Amino acid sequence: MNNAQDTEAKIYQSHYLTAFQRKLLQKSLEQDLHESYRQRIQIMLLADQGKSQTEICQTLGCCAATVRHWMHIARSGMAHQWQDCPIGRPKAVNDEYLDRLKELINQSPRDYGYSFQRWTVNWLNKHLAKELGIEVSNPHLQRLLKEMGLSTIPTRRKVNSPNGRENDGHSILISDLKSANNSESNSFWLFNPSNMA
Repeated sequence: MNNAQDTEAKIYQSHYLTAFQRKLLQKSLEQDLHESYRQRIQIMLLADQGKSQTEICQTLGCCAATVRHWMHIARSGMAHQWQDCPIGRPKAVNDEYLDRLKELINQSPRDYGYSFQRWTVNWLNKHLAKELGIEVSNPHLQRLLKEMGLSTIPTRRKVNSPNGRENDGHSILISDLKSANNSESNSFWLFNPSNMA
């Protein structure tokens, strides 16, 4: 080590980063990174050297909000998590997502290794996020299902009674019973528990 480097090493005082974080960030800069990731690292290293927000903006040619955000990350001790925040806007729902949603809703979750019989919005969301990498909120997925005329809630079947009336699924239709005198009867009994109260 020459005198200039030795003096620089003694003078350098970290403002935000631990020695581990600084080395990790410097080593990461050696990799082939997306420009936005590279910029994040440079912001945190410059902030650690004591550079102001304005100086960093001028040096790197980026906006103040970006510098402010990554300076805050460095200050909070989370500099080692620089790649945890994905770059850019989250992926939006596309036709592939909607088509896959239609397929899944009409298939059993058991076909995909799950133990339950019917999809819930939460599990559909988790499965699609894992499969396609697109994450949406559960209420948004519920809205998408509704717009497509689909639902995770099973529909009640309408039951036709022998007199032609439709029942709402709460009634029990009793048929195919033999009468007590063993004679064949073509009549049906309609049992509605709500009428018993």
